[in-house]
Amino acid sequence: MRAVSQNTFGGPEVLETVETARPEPIGNEIVVAVHAAGLNPTDWKHRAGQMRFGEPPFTLGWDVSGVVEAVGAGVTVHRVGDEVFGMLPYPNGHGAHAEYAAAPARAFVPKPAALSHVEAAALPLASMTAWQALVDTADVRPGQRVLVHAAAGGVGHLAVQVAKARGAYVIGTASAAKHDLVRGLGADEVIDYRAKDFTEEARGMDVVLDPFLGEDRLRSLQTLRPGGLLVSILPVGFDEVRARATELGVRAAAMQVEYDHAGMAGVAALVEAGQLRPHVAGTYPLADAALAHAEGETGRVAGKLVLTVRP
Repeated sequence: MRAVSQNTFGGPEVLETVETARPEPIGNEIVVAVHAAGLNPTDWKHRAGQMRFGEPPFTLGWDVSGVVEAVGAGVTVHRVGDEVFGMLPYPNGHGAHAEYAAAPARAFVPKPAALSHVEAAALPLASMTAWQALVDTADVRPGQRVLVHAAAGGVGHLAVQVAKARGAYVIGTASAAKHDLVRGLGADEVIDYRAKDFTEEARGMDVVLDPFLGEDRLRSLQTLRPGGLLVSILPVGFDEVRARATELGVRAAAMQVEYDHAGMAGVAALVEAGQLRPHVAGTYPLADAALAHAEGETGRVAGKLVLTVRP
């Protein structure tokens, strides 16, 4: 099969298309013929060595949409020929940027018929991050006030929709050029973080979804009501945040996304109910993965980039 691989850490130019052995499923695994595979910031951070699960060579990617090609012993939830989408185990289950990917069967759920494979591939890791932050960690309730930072980004644009589906009043931060997109997702208010201080514009928040490190993460605590919760999706350097949260009488939690059968089923249900839809900013053929990485690293992408593997 074809796969995108790298032999060293570095810029997008280290990525190359190679021929490698097709995976075979072990017990409780399936092999999926990948039709499309999403990209996330963690892909280029691992490619560059800013984040590491091991040494090259390796194939990146955690987002898959495709068709079940083979099933291992003990699998009952999927059959050969099923259309599925899901997130490979993070971080060590990488390998989506290839023609075939093997993973635990329960990392996948049936692909909603309303979504193309490209749209479905844009969802898994980012939607699981939003779901696990807002549903599992924060348990967002109707009427609560939720602040979503980077609301036009991969995680953010899905988090806005998840929070709205939970009945929240949602405020998003985004550059002015992306305000129409964020409002179209259902946000009740949008703050131009370049022109205004979000700590003054967003007050009395019940929940903040925060993708930042450093000072902005600490400043986000100021927007919370007493007892409110900041959920960081970057669980590094968090001791200072917890200490500051205690001083302010608020709470802080740091999470790392993980594959989740029930969560993926929840996301699929939102799609089927018309409450969740990914915004695909662009697509690239598998052989052009380096170009996709370069675009993603600009930091200007609204929504998600997706690699197309099969027609």
